[in-house]
Amino acid sequence: MADAELQTFTSIMDALVRISSNMKSIERELHCPVCEEMVKQPIVLPCMHSVCILCAAEVLVQRGYPPPELPPEPNTPTSSPITRSPRQTRRPPPKTDRLDRVIRTVCGTHPGRRRKDTPPVIMLFPCPTCGKDVELGERGLADCLRNLTLERIVERYRHTVSLGSMAVMCQFCKPPQALEATKGCADCRSNFCNECFKLYHPWGTPRAQHEHILPTHSFRPKEKITKEMNYILANQDSVQAQITQVESGIAQTEVNSAVAKEQLNQCVSELRGVLAERQGALAMLLEGSRSQRAGSLNAQLSEKQSLLENAGLLTYTQELLKETDQSCFVQAARVTHNRLVKAIENLQHFSLSADPSFRHFQMDVSRELKALGSMDFIQAPLAPVIDTQKTLAYDQLYLCWRLPQDSAPAWHYSVEYQRKVGGAGALWGRVLSEGSSGSNGTHCSWQRLDDVGGTNAVIDKLEMDSVYVLRVRGCNKAGFGEYSEEVYLHTPPAPVLSFCLDSRWGLHAERVALGKGQTYARSVPGMTLLQAADRALTSCHLTSDLLVADVSITQGRHYWACSVEPGSYLVKVGVGVEAKLQEWFHLPQDMASPRYDPDSGHDSGAEDAQDCPPPFCFLTMGMGKILLPKCGASNTSTGPLTAPLPPRLGLCLDFEKGRLTFYDAHSLRVLWEGTVDCSAPVCPAFCFIGGGALQLQELIANRSTEQNPPRRVTIQTRATDAGH
Repeated sequence: MADAELQTFTSIMDALVRISSNMKSIERELHCPVCEEMVKQPIVLPCMHSVCILCAAEVLVQRGYPPPELPPEPNTPTSSPITRSPRQTRRPPPKTDRLDRVIRTVCGTHPGRRRKDTPPVIMLFPCPTCGKDVELGERGLADCLRNLTLERIVERYRHTVSLGSMAVMCQFCKPPQALEATKGCADCRSNFCNECFKLYHPWGTPRAQHEHILPTHSFRPKEKITKEMNYILANQDSVQAQITQVESGIAQTEVNSAVAKEQLNQCVSELRGVLAERQGALAMLLEGSRSQRAGSLNAQLSEKQSLLENAGLLTYTQELLKETDQSCFVQAARVTHNRLVKAIENLQHFSLSADPSFRHFQMDVSRELKALGSMDFIQAPLAPVIDTQKTLAYDQLYLCWRLPQDSAPAWHYSVEYQRKVGGAGALWGRVLSEGSSGSNGTHCSWQRLDDVGGTNAVIDKLEMDSVYVLRVRGCNKAGFGEYSEEVYLHTPPAPVLSFCLDSRWGLHAERVALGKGQTYARSVPGMTLLQAADRALTSCHLTSDLLVADVSITQGRHYWACSVEPGSYLVKVGVGVEAKLQEWFHLPQDMASPRYDPDSGHDSGAEDAQDCPPPFCFLTMGMGKILLPKCGASNTSTGPLTAPLPPRLGLCLDFEKGRLTFYDAHSLRVLWEGTVDCSAPVCPAFCFIGGGALQLQELIANRSTEQNPPRRVTIQTRATDAGH
């Protein structure tokens, strides 16, 4: 369930709970305090509390007062016995013990008055609500007024409850006294009360043989149930086949689960083996270090023990000093002296010959424990995320995506696409979730690109001016993951024209620079003109540079796209007659004003009255805006309008009709449409006024998509289906 639906459902349930609580509180207010049931024919006591008139009379009789004269019951559906539903029995009288309990609580004892007493009888009624004895006067209940308002409220409440509980009413009773239905006839397809059922199904007639059922709102005829049952009986083969498939699925589940469990045990055993092997290697390394350090410390211990008074080096030195042979003494004294000097030095600068701490042999297994703690079965990749900034439709479809950060890696991808037929206008450039589709459009069958190694794909062999739906999903050893959101791309309305900027028209090298491949151009104000303007003390420092395509159009329909930097001052994009463009370039006009238009005059409306189409058709843009002339087909205002500059601008020239259409290349939304003279070859043209830059849209076919070496994955089921 979506978040919006869940929120709506929660609000509805909260409202129902509040309504139910309010209804219960209202129902408690409508109860009689004596019988604790819904009041019937309520009267108002002098203390302004209401009770049933029957309950009040019974309480007075229990207290010893004479039976009061009750008014006749009104003819209302809630209180009249003749109009009460047969299912609803008359309310039983209040129980004696409950009346006694109420009376004793309020009054303590019965007054025990008799009818023959001469003094006037002043009736006292114990009101259970306020807990006081209320004087009714000599006439008793006759002086109490009927609470008609409360009676109507009770009547409406009963009607509301009956509607809320989906009560089934008789269809043949007249509206003022309609009773609740007690029976339904399957042959007549109607609901009846007892009296109406007997009236319309008299004994001894064919209608008396009709089958009666319980009353219901959702009446289902017997023929429909029989038809459904016959359909199931006629498809017993399908039922049996499905039962066989379910049983086979259960068997495969058991077998495959056992195989998966065996693989799990094998993997855990391999981990244990690797851990045991590594433990043995580390234990051997630790034992070798221990042996080496123990040997070094034992040697140091022996050396220190030799320095004791009666052992080792000192004993030998004392014996040497007793030597009388001079030659032997001199020969041994040299060695002994060196040993004593070394022993003294070690004694003065003592340190252990080996480190007994083994602090370099501590292990940090936190990373391994974390990895083991997160060890789980492999998961299929999550739904990829489409990169809408890089995904586009030009000469081909270019789809780019990425995996979420918490997704399992994908070994390869499967890209699916289909052509959308009809109702595509509102979906261009949109991204929809999986399974959603436009209500006005239909789809063709899905086509698939399998084993896509990178995170982008190119789709060719497309139809022009069509909307395509694309989605992608990843695959690894666990199988295919979920589909990404569906993205809608609109192909161009005409074949894409590929061209470069022509540099043979005498470009000003100091102002205009072409990029590699001659698909990028940048213009900056000329330093020479700036210095001349500074000397002349004028602000006329704008320059005009014209760039044209290296191809000309002589027939057919063609489409191309470009991007203008938002920081550009003024850039004109359009087409013009090649000969007129050369004439304009070699005979430049005064460019003192940035609003001067050397083209057909569409921006200023100078040639709106001319009948012949102009030789140029340009659209001016710059500083993040685009100027839409007033004579455009999509513009009915009195003056030109400005619109945000789209990231990519598309142009479509129909040579035979002499019309040039400007689009938002991302959504193929028409921005403006103009006319141009196509009696001679026409070529795309670009004009820079001041600083600016533009980039021609590169053909997708010329892009080098990143293709990783494909990793083949074979997904097999160990337990095969016995039925296949």
